[in-house]
Amino acid sequence: MKANHGRFILGGLLLVAACAARAQDLGAPLLLVAAPGTQGAYSRTALVVVPKSGAHVGFILSRSSDAKLASVLPGSPLSAKVAAPVRFGGPLGTKVVYAMVRHDPGEGAKRLFGDIFMTTGSKTIDRILEQTPQDARFFTGLVVWLPDELERQIESGEWIVTQPEASLVFHANPDAMWDELIARLGETALSKTALK
Repeated sequence: MKANHGRFILGGLLLVAACAARAQDLGAPLLLVAAPGTQGAYSRTALVVVPKSGAHVGFILSRSSDAKLASVLPGSPLSAKVAAPVRFGGPLGTKVVYAMVRHDPGEGAKRLFGDIFMTTGSKTIDRILEQTPQDARFFTGLVVWLPDELERQIESGEWIVTQPEASLVFHANPDAMWDELIARLGETALSKTALK
């Protein structure tokens, strides 16, 4: 009985967070956390999402892959400097390498949120690999939502929405990220400070 009561409370807190997310500004960068019970490709994921031309583009932060950067960029001898696995950013554009860093790396870089920038430019990635390879996270693939698609998913309760955080891009254990976020968002909803 107590276990069911606890699940009911957690479910209620997550529902409060999901309802508050409906008021979230979809024109700003977001952190999406898959709602508990979500099945399929986005089960147990956390994504950073930004608006783009009326639609949305995002990267899964919580999925590491088995690939090393040297195998993804075999033509770049500098890629061997990166020991961390490449992360799986999403099912589209998987042949492209995306680098995220905490500062503007120069030509072709786009600000995602705060001081987090993303680039796909080979010259810029080479410069990152030469100067600060351990200060970047590398992704292959991304997620794209058509206009109004993300809003419908949020309204149907598929995502819990909150503010993106730079620390999540650089999280040491991405595979543990979803559990940590669900625990934290439950506490945040309880204190009524979520999604202001």
